[in-house]
Formats: sequence, C-alpha cells, structure tokens
Amino acid sequence: MTEKANILDEQAVGRAVTRIAHEIIERNKGIDECILVGIKTRGAYLADRLAKKIEVIEGKSIKKGELDITLYRDDLMLKHDNNEPLVQQVDIKHDVTDKKVILVDDVLYTGRTVRAAMDAVMDLGRPASIQLAVLVDRGHRELPIRPDFVGKNIPTSSDERVVVSVLETDGKDSVSIHSK
Repeated sequence: MTEKANILDEQAVGRAVTRIAHEIIERNKGIDECILVGIKTRGAYLADRLAKKIEVIEGKSIKKGELDITLYRDDLMLKHDNNEPLVQQVDIKHDVTDKKVILVDDVLYTGRTVRAAMDAVMDLGRPASIQLAVLVDRGHRELPIRPDFVGKNIPTSSDERVVVSVLETDGKDSVSIHSK
C-alpha cells in the first residue's frame, strides 16, 4: 500500500477528540448516565482520550469499558457449538441498563463492526440509547448505521484504505489514505 494523502496530523487528531468530547457532553446534558465503550484496539485508546478530555471539562470522570468484537462479527467463521459468534473480550464493569452507551471506534466503514459491538452491548442489558463516536467516517456503509459524533468525514473509494495511527500503538497520531 502506498500513502496517497495525510488527512489529519497530531494536532488535528487532538482537536477532533476535544470537539467530540464537548459534543458528547452537550448532547447528553452532562455525563451522569453515560458509559464510553471503546472498540479495541484504536477505539479503546480514543475512548481513553475522550474520557480524559471529558474529565477535564466536567470535573468528574465518565464510566468506561472496552469491547473486542473481533470474533463477534457475523462474517467470521469461529463460532460456539450453538452457532453463535464468540466474543473475545467484554470489559464493561458497569450495568448498561438504562444508560447512554457511547461506542467509540477509529473508522466507520461498512458498519459491521459497530453492529457487532451493539449486539455485544445488548447482551449485557438494555441501554437507554447507544450512540456512536468515530474519528473518521469514510462512507461505503452496508448497514443503516450512522455516527452521532464524527472527527472527520473522509470520502474514499472502495479501493482505498484509511489508516489511523495512534501514539499508544503506532508511535504517532495521524490519519492517512492509502491506495491498494
């Protein structure tokens, strides 16, 4: 893959996270009934950053959790004997019932990852609502899923790949488009 364009640098990623944090607080009239749930890997790191920004803004911490839905997706073959998908890891220590769950991911593409994450959350209880925060929305949805909070809309072709790098795993913060 060849990098075609660098869309967001470190400062732009930081601004996007700050803006999303403010929008989450405003839309939910505070954070008392909210739980941030990061979708591993990069979504979990972005959720941690959002939680830190929200704590600075609100003066109190927001509840958090993580999901690893790698094996929860409907397009993967590994399943239980009863033909149900496997969940690799659900680390949500808070009751989701009647809470506003905010899923956080790095890139929204087909919507399959988000659908799997919603299924995993619903297995834990019935939230008042599920919202979606993404750093990048690149389009090409296969399911009727749209984000509530977006850092950047990046129109792409299906031949391109959006690469999100985060300091925690990649040594830098950036978003770029690569051609196959």
